[in-house]
Amino acid sequence: MNNNENITEIVKEEILRINLFYIHFLHSPPVAPCVEFLKKQASKLGLPSKVYYPAQETKPVVVITWKGTQPDMPSVILNSHMDVVPVFPEMWKHKPFSADIDKDGKIYARGTQDMKCVGMQYLAAIRALKSGGATLKRTLHIMYVPDEEIGGHLGMEAFVKTDDFKTLNAGFSLDEGLASETEIYPVFYAERSIWQIHFKINGNAGHGSLLLNNTAGEKLHYLLDKMMAFRKAESLRLQLNPHLNIGDVTTVNLTRVSGGVQSNVIPPQLEAVFDIRLAIHIDHKEFEKKLLN
Repeated sequence: MNNNENITEIVKEEILRINLFYIHFLHSPPVAPCVEFLKKQASKLGLPSKVYYPAQETKPVVVITWKGTQPDMPSVILNSHMDVVPVFPEMWKHKPFSADIDKDGKIYARGTQDMKCVGMQYLAAIRALKSGGATLKRTLHIMYVPDEEIGGHLGMEAFVKTDDFKTLNAGFSLDEGLASETEIYPVFYAERSIWQIHFKINGNAGHGSLLLNNTAGEKLHYLLDKMMAFRKAESLRLQLNPHLNIGDVTTVNLTRVSGGVQSNVIPPQLEAVFDIRLAIHIDHKEFEKKLLN
């Protein structure tokens, strides 16, 4: 086995070993067990780690540092996130945080792809490089943030505004990227804009036995028709043009509807939330005008 094959085997074994542990953390308060796990991994690599709390105690940012031979040069950040989206256990064949492995070696758990695998690949690659005696010219920071799935406002957004972040002397950062099953690594040169829009719809309230005009429900119906018509048009564009992929169209999804107090009362307000990912060619101001109209 040559040195490259050796390193490949080390990486594979290390990814599997630490990923199986990392997956078990649900990443909702308390987060201390996950933070301690990452600190322990850093210690095993002989690397220092620091935990920052830029906004609140329940939203820590973990930074593991591999110092370069020329630490005054701008550093490189490899970023990933600890949190995952919620689970609906009844929809799973495997327990969401059990890290079950099937006969083909696939790991089943929430966050295996987005993006615990990448966070562990960083550490596995470092172990392989260090075992081969590699050194880096620039300092490398491995960063684990707490709330990417809900916007990152109390994690990365707050952290970049601090003096602690400035001391990292960041010159380049690789943000969230997904694992590749082959040795081909796709590069994404642009990203759609995330708009999560909350429509609060007011209307006449009253008893459920009446046929009131101008109710919140009627207005919601109108809104849904308009939004879903736009969604269908974008879906058709994607289906009919073989040169387009999902990143070339605007996606629209109704993610939450709320309101009302009880089943026989017409509510004075309903709320609808849409997750919209604007295609890169969309003019934001023009799209906002469409929404307002």
